[in-house]
Amino acid sequence: MLTIIDYKAGNVRSIQNMLKKIGIKSIISDKISDIENAEKLILPGVGHFDYGMEQLEKSGLIEILNKKVLIDKTPILGICLGVQLMTKSSEEGTKNGLGWFDALTIKFDKSRMQNGNKIPHMSWAEIDYNKNSKLFSNFTEVPRFYFVHSYHLQTNIESEILAKANYGYDFVAALERENIIGTQFHPEKSHKFGMQILRNFVENY
Repeated sequence: MLTIIDYKAGNVRSIQNMLKKIGIKSIISDKISDIENAEKLILPGVGHFDYGMEQLEKSGLIEILNKKVLIDKTPILGICLGVQLMTKSSEEGTKNGLGWFDALTIKFDKSRMQNGNKIPHMSWAEIDYNKNSKLFSNFTEVPRFYFVHSYHLQTNIESEILAKANYGYDFVAALERENIIGTQFHPEKSHKFGMQILRNFVENY
């Protein structure tokens, strides 16, 4: 079963509705037993980094998530704040992240912005993606995704970068390390392209 993790900081219903549209069953849960029994996991997220980590801590799910992800190697997809929480830390707050990626979450650098780009980045954007990636398979045209964020991912491990987008400058739009996958964009808000991402995650991992 695919389990969408409910830690009171994510748009869980919109993700479940998108999955339902493509015929994929899922449950939304904050129960340790449901996380333990999950075949795949989605970690959504909207809002402030420290709030997201506080909610994860309050949920009591961090220990079971570390076991499922790091030991059992259960596939997990982080979305927006969800993938940022998978990094080591964020310039948005003071708390440590989950640290599943050797990466940081940093604020858009206004000094590098062109053409009066505003923060937050709220728009559709094409991405430059790894054509060999299982997450981005079966696209017959350049995919476009919807972004809503003021902070973005930063890593020096090029092999873990699945995709980049541009907003004033190039930034990391998706990461992957073994069973851990994350997108800065919102598949559940990205129509047919987002549907394909979710389908690929469920079918290819």
